[in-house]
Amino acid sequence: MSIRPSLPLASRLQEIKPSATVAVSQRAQELKAQGVDVLSFSVGEPDFGTPAHIQEAAVQAMRKGATRYTAVRGIPELRQAICDDSARRRGGVQHVPNEVVVSVGAKHSLFNLSFALFEAGDEIIVPAPYWVSYPEQATLAGAKAVIVETSEAEGFRLQPEALRRVITPKTKALVLCSPSNPTGAAYDADALRALAEVAAEHSFWIIVDEIYAHLSYGGFRHVSMLEVAPELKHRIIVVDGVSKAYAMTGWRIGWMLAPKEVAAACDTIQGQSTTNPTSIAQYAALAALQGPQDCVEEMRRAFEGRRKVAVEGINRIPGMSARMPEGAFYVFASVRGLVGRKFGERTLANDLEIAQFFLEEARCALVPGSAFGAPGYVRLSYATANAQIEEGLRRMQEAVAKLS
Repeated sequence: MSIRPSLPLASRLQEIKPSATVAVSQRAQELKAQGVDVLSFSVGEPDFGTPAHIQEAAVQAMRKGATRYTAVRGIPELRQAICDDSARRRGGVQHVPNEVVVSVGAKHSLFNLSFALFEAGDEIIVPAPYWVSYPEQATLAGAKAVIVETSEAEGFRLQPEALRRVITPKTKALVLCSPSNPTGAAYDADALRALAEVAAEHSFWIIVDEIYAHLSYGGFRHVSMLEVAPELKHRIIVVDGVSKAYAMTGWRIGWMLAPKEVAAACDTIQGQSTTNPTSIAQYAALAALQGPQDCVEEMRRAFEGRRKVAVEGINRIPGMSARMPEGAFYVFASVRGLVGRKFGERTLANDLEIAQFFLEEARCALVPGSAFGAPGYVRLSYATANAQIEEGLRRMQEAVAKLS
């Protein structure tokens, strides 16, 4: 029997890495399927169910026959609702429906933007720690991600001087996430204004990922770049969605608010890939935006309480420390105090090995900071019940006690 030689895959695959967050989550699921009692703190997904009135809207949409193709960029009433919601939450800055493209999740919106805006030779400024897909999507589009380190001492926020240093004639875009995945850090009005002043001196797109905008804590008020720099609206693109605030991760509805020419370009790209997002999910998203918002506040309050439990618990573990995040539902914990420690004959040389140690010895799945461009840290998601957080912290503390 002859063996056929395999045909080559596209060379671009050699330049990108698989999603580390997805990989850790899948590994935790595999272990659970094998009967291992693993606690997963790896996935950025609320543990709450989608609110009942949103589910009911989807059911009603099906019963009314709203199961056919829609406009590529989404149903008109959802796009109008997105404009109305954005104006309420972003200082009254107005958009019209043809500046909105609804996609299959916020990640899809970012993907569309990468192919609409970036090309070979472009440089995309990405502050680290960053969400894993920002640099990879830029690379897929042929551009170069220019990584700018931030410091924990400065709240993991990009500083205007650091931004100014990396801007070149090749700079095509700056990507910001506030509140941040993976750090939970958020930019206040003064910090955003300082960055906007630098951006105003140059000509590049400002892409702001605000998927966690509803989830701010401790009295911190989320502010959008649109609100502090409305004069740059022609260059600001906001990415948002229903996944995090409304516990709708699997519904896969996100969107962008962008200048008309950018929205039209992304409409063209999406028309040659997914076409429209799922019709039923669009009607569910419409109900999310137009319906009662008390469900969002209930989840936000729960996350705020869990944040306190997680941060205080981590800070009790010798060799680990964490700042109190302003938003999202992640703790970005330093494990530098564990680097070089030994478990038997094994030396924990970096955050990758420390995350593996916690998976094996504490049966806790964490994502290493290296995946986010920040070695020496691990990300823990507190989008899970307090009992699981407390049990995970107990296991981690017991595991660390075994190190020499």
